[in-house]
Amino acid sequence: MANIKSAKKRIQIAERNRLQNKSYKSAVKTLMKKYFAVVDDYASNPDSEKEQQVQKAMAAAYSKIDKAVKVNALHKNNGARKKARLAKALKKVTSA
Repeated sequence: MANIKSAKKRIQIAERNRLQNKSYKSAVKTLMKKYFAVVDDYASNPDSEKEQQVQKAMAAAYSKIDKAVKVNALHKNNGARKKARLAKALKKVTSA
């Protein structure tokens, strides 16, 4: 355990940041899972209502990924890869 005041403060800040990063990463994973579920549902029975659900889910996931990259919870390449994966899943369904 640290004895110096600044080191104690750094430990507190690191823990705070770890929890914030964990929250962002968890939210991104959850939104991605929801998006893939909506895309699978849309693939099985495509209609305009389900397409709107897909667009809303994609927008929510993109937004959370961008925010996570902005606050350095995710690396920018990691965020780009996740967004490309989402787009690829939709393209696979719509082109087939």
